[in-house]
Amino acid sequence: MREYFPLLVIGAILGTVSAVLLTAFALVKDKKESMGFDRKIKDSEIIRRLLRYAKPYWRNFVLVGFLMLISIAYEILSPLIISHIEELVRLDFELKSLYIAVGIYASVLVVSLLSTYFQSIVLQKTGQKIVSGLREDVFTHIESLSHEQLNSIPVGKLVTRVTNDTNAISITFTSIIVDLAKNMVVVAGVLIAMFCLNYLLALMILCFVPFIVLFTIIFRKFTRRAFRREKDCTTDINTYLSEHLSGMKIIQIFSKEQNKVDVFNGKNRKLFKAAQEIIYVFGIFRPLIYLLFALANLCLFYVASKGYIEGAEFLGQAIGSGTIVAFHMYTSKFFNPIQSLAEQFHRLQSSFASAEKIFTVLDMEPSVVDDPDAIELDEVKGEIEFRNVWFQYVPDTWVLKDVSFKIDAGQTVAFVGATGSGKTTILSLLCRNYDIQKGEILIDGISINKIKISSLRKHFGQMLQDVFIFSGTIRSNITLRDEEYTDEEIMNACRYVNADKLIDKLPKGLDEEVRERGNNFSAGQRQLLSFARTMIRKPEVMILDEATANIDTETEQLIQDSLEKMMSQGTMLIVAHRLSTIQHSDNIIVLADGEILEQGTHNELLKNKGKYHSLYMLQYEKQRLESGESAQ
Repeated sequence: MREYFPLLVIGAILGTVSAVLLTAFALVKDKKESMGFDRKIKDSEIIRRLLRYAKPYWRNFVLVGFLMLISIAYEILSPLIISHIEELVRLDFELKSLYIAVGIYASVLVVSLLSTYFQSIVLQKTGQKIVSGLREDVFTHIESLSHEQLNSIPVGKLVTRVTNDTNAISITFTSIIVDLAKNMVVVAGVLIAMFCLNYLLALMILCFVPFIVLFTIIFRKFTRRAFRREKDCTTDINTYLSEHLSGMKIIQIFSKEQNKVDVFNGKNRKLFKAAQEIIYVFGIFRPLIYLLFALANLCLFYVASKGYIEGAEFLGQAIGSGTIVAFHMYTSKFFNPIQSLAEQFHRLQSSFASAEKIFTVLDMEPSVVDDPDAIELDEVKGEIEFRNVWFQYVPDTWVLKDVSFKIDAGQTVAFVGATGSGKTTILSLLCRNYDIQKGEILIDGISINKIKISSLRKHFGQMLQDVFIFSGTIRSNITLRDEEYTDEEIMNACRYVNADKLIDKLPKGLDEEVRERGNNFSAGQRQLLSFARTMIRKPEVMILDEATANIDTETEQLIQDSLEKMMSQGTMLIVAHRLSTIQHSDNIIVLADGEILEQGTHNELLKNKGKYHSLYMLQYEKQRLESGESAQ
């Protein structure tokens, strides 16, 4: 019994460690909701969907697999060669035989290294192509989401999905998948080689496999939670940075720098704790795998040395010194792939956490989509009709209530009303930025739901109050990087809206640099560029939503002249608080609380002495007072 005492001690150590881990697993499992186990997509589903992106490159993976098998030959053969060399030295030593054995070992090593090199090159190129395709799919899908959906998702979160999360997934294709396959083949090959050398010792090593499986299953739960927390905290920080870096001027104006730093530090500490949790998890997992390796070696040396000293045999196999050396090397090569799985498991969990978040975005169904029988609209006259339209952004809060009106082709129609009356909403619904709940909207007698969204919007030119200018050049902002327009066409559009006077003053003209959000141009200059951006596409219907607000007097005169020119181009819809800009409209629709109060021409509405008359008199009186103060 005493001779088995060392093995009993090893068994007691394994039993104690397993009991502690199972207890921790049971406690965490009972509180899994409070500790972050919010799984929505199974690992098998994530793998299936990721492999869909790898399918077009299956030939590359076959080549990688072939190179991997060649590189694995070193892992399997090297212990046998070393064992043979040890036997040569101990028994009938011949220098020639030693040279041959060393030459074979060196040849196997060189071939393995070359195979590993080419495998890495092919894999990196393939992995980047796959991730590039995934990144394009995510960005394209985000473009298909409705305004309502985009407004509900922080920009920083979407940026994280397209950049950080796809980068984390790239590791899956460039290393993890092949490394997992390689390690599985190495483990299988090592087991076969060990069984060929000695069944007894091989079976003894296999006794440690159940503990490896058990430890891996237990720590899988902990790592999944830790990585999800880290991803959530990273997204939170990116979202915070995206918003507050954009609004840094406001923060500085109100001297709130320290307040924002304190908030950022709080989010940063959460990310630190999440990253620290990952370190703690793997700080336990890796040593446990190494513990199994060390215990397996102790068992090997004890049993093998005892058998070698006593001349023991098992099924006719003697335990020689060469066998002990080979098994020691094989034990290392058996546990090394498993220990490397700790690193691979680390990255795999990170990739799965990122993939889960990416697929959550990809699984978002756009709320505004084309009908199955939607048509392309090649030409638009510009006749618009709203029939009993009801719309709400949130349930039970109607923004438009049974709104009906008709606009003839070529007319200029203005919408007037207080903030929140539904003016901008009407324009958004016309372009299908949102879908109505009841009623019908028609273009040239065709319901907009029967027209493809891209085709519908192609015929609209929208000029908004908050002009968005991209970083780049004036040319790229007007053409939106569409290369079909010539410089002559660009300048013609600029001259038409009086933007040429701005461009002629710039040193580089159309190639003048535009910084982020166009912050090196005034609000009026940005508006002129947006007019040129719209006019170069020659839309049949033009929409101006407060396009003349917040601009200087000189630029306003240029814009007013541009508006008069554009009114002759087709149907024009205008939302403006300055009633002086809409006096010449063919029809003025006055809204209040989502309903039409009155409509008619400027003179007709003034004669009716209704809401429009009140608004006009208020503005007239205000302008009279302001001009009087200026004269003084």
